[in-house]
Amino acid sequence: MPQPDMNQIMAQAQQMQQKLQEAQAEIVTSTVEGTAGNGLVKVSISGAGEVQSLNIDPQVVDPDDVETLQDLVIGAFQAANDNLQQLSQEKMGPLSQGLGGFGF
Repeated sequence: MPQPDMNQIMAQAQQMQQKLQEAQAEIVTSTVEGTAGNGLVKVSISGAGEVQSLNIDPQVVDPDDVETLQDLVIGAFQAANDNLQQLSQEKMGPLSQGLGGFGF
């Protein structure tokens, strides 16, 4: 069995690292949205996890039922976070699986 060419392995590792950095940069500059209550509450967050916007439909604002609004806001944040994780997996997943071949 021939020995692997270390120069080739290092070049592939550097190429993989560059692709990972590009994917991370793309994620950070992305914006994802999460909604709850059939769109009554919407949250947009950056790929870095910073809140970009929060929109609450006036019809869901009921002074006698603040708990429902709180639950909807939490649900929208959770949905946005789930969408961010999905985006990260889509961008980083195939790349990080490739690192296993290098023993990283």
